[in-house]
Amino acid sequence: MKLNQAYSRKIFVFVPLLAVLFAALGVWGAGAILSLPAARKIENLPGGFAVEPVAFASQSGATLRGWFIPGQPGAGIVILMHGYRGDRSQMAGRVPFLVQAEYGVLLFDFQAHGESVGKQITLGYLESLDAQAAVAFIKERYPAEKVGVVGLSLGGAAAVLATPPLPIDALILEMVYPDIHRATANRLARYMGNWARPFTPLLTWQLKPRLGIDENALRPIARVSVLPVPKLFIAGEKDRHTPLSESAELFAAAQAPKEFWVVPGAPHGDAHQMMASEYEQRVLAFLAKHLRRLRR
Repeated sequence: MKLNQAYSRKIFVFVPLLAVLFAALGVWGAGAILSLPAARKIENLPGGFAVEPVAFASQSGATLRGWFIPGQPGAGIVILMHGYRGDRSQMAGRVPFLVQAEYGVLLFDFQAHGESVGKQITLGYLESLDAQAAVAFIKERYPAEKVGVVGLSLGGAAAVLATPPLPIDALILEMVYPDIHRATANRLARYMGNWARPFTPLLTWQLKPRLGIDENALRPIARVSVLPVPKLFIAGEKDRHTPLSESAELFAAAQAPKEFWVVPGAPHGDAHQMMASEYEQRVLAFLAKHLRRLRR
């Protein structure tokens, strides 16, 4: 009887420890998967636009591939920056209304995404160098044009994290995380349940051995306060990756001029797909205010 009780006690201790070990190994494996490149062949841009295939070098080490659609001189140029594990085609739905409004448009793939090479996704760190490269590419070709950026999730984080700040005239940030710790915790809770939140440090700790950076390198909320460019923040009311409270906190940390739009009922994702008409109206009004001053 005593042997059975001792065995039961060992099982009572061993099973929870084994469960924790398997969970920790699962989180470690998840870190490897999350940083894997998202390379893929990109189809042609739909819509029959006069597209120029472009390629330009980034200090991330990648040659970035993209499309450029010329606009009317003096109207301004808009650079579209896609989200995590996406590619330039993720932003293609915005091209028609921007082209109709006479803007030039640049879409490109971040390093380790789409047709741009790269060893691993870095959640905004190396991608911020790509954001700089995209702006420099447009500035070199069109030095007289004003430039706006639309960044979706990872794309917005990359635009904010760029150092020094991007030399642009308007910035639209869609559903951007405030810091990588909360972004990680929210995603663990979203896909595994709230019980998984305590494993967040196991994922964020991997930033150093995997990517050579720490959490402080991925804090848009610490960078947005130094950006003087006019900003439009777009948040999803039902976003579980970046909850509305976190989007509001990011907005509060930013310096003026700034605007804030909450998309009713929207989860994390493409706000343009969810509410195209109002999205286009708000974005065009914002861009017209800040990019049209050169026009006669």
